[in-house]
Amino acid sequence: MILLRHGQSEFNLLFTQTRKDPGIKDPKLTPLGHSQAEAAAEALAAAHEIRRIIASPYTRALQTAAPLARRLGLPVTVNPVVRERYAFACDIGSPVTHLRAEFPEVALDHIEEVWWPEVEEPAEQVIARAARFRGEMAALDDWAHTVVVSHWGFILSMTGKSVANGQWLPCDPTGPAPDEVIWKHH
Repeated sequence: MILLRHGQSEFNLLFTQTRKDPGIKDPKLTPLGHSQAEAAAEALAAAHEIRRIIASPYTRALQTAAPLARRLGLPVTVNPVVRERYAFACDIGSPVTHLRAEFPEVALDHIEEVWWPEVEEPAEQVIARAARFRGEMAALDDWAHTVVVSHWGFILSMTGKSVANGQWLPCDPTGPAPDEVIWKHH
């Protein structure tokens, strides 16, 4: 499967400049983030036989998944398991009623109204979520044809590697989990 980090968000833009939490809840993509999402959609659609798109419920992930879904005519399956580690204001999500209005083409009936944690999530919990997701994907015959639009911390937990906005990595869920996950945000 392919793990795609969402495009640059309003949070990423400001945090990169100041290294301080700018306090933006569930940020949207910046113009650069939209360009990154379009570029990823073009590259991934051309080079891979994608049959499934899974995305985190955060706005930035859904906005990143949208160009790929449009290009391939596939639905986006929302899965809160692939969400970001809850540690900053940007990790406060939008309620499902708000997401339904913003993304009417996305099925959200299986998601609770408030789907993100209330308190900071320990690294071990994110690593455990990644392990659970790895097992769920490994059980599928066609996991190789899946793109997962996710976040820095979740992708780090799946692969042990840090990726920039709009970048992707292949991930074999039947292979071993990373030996070490180092939580140093770039």
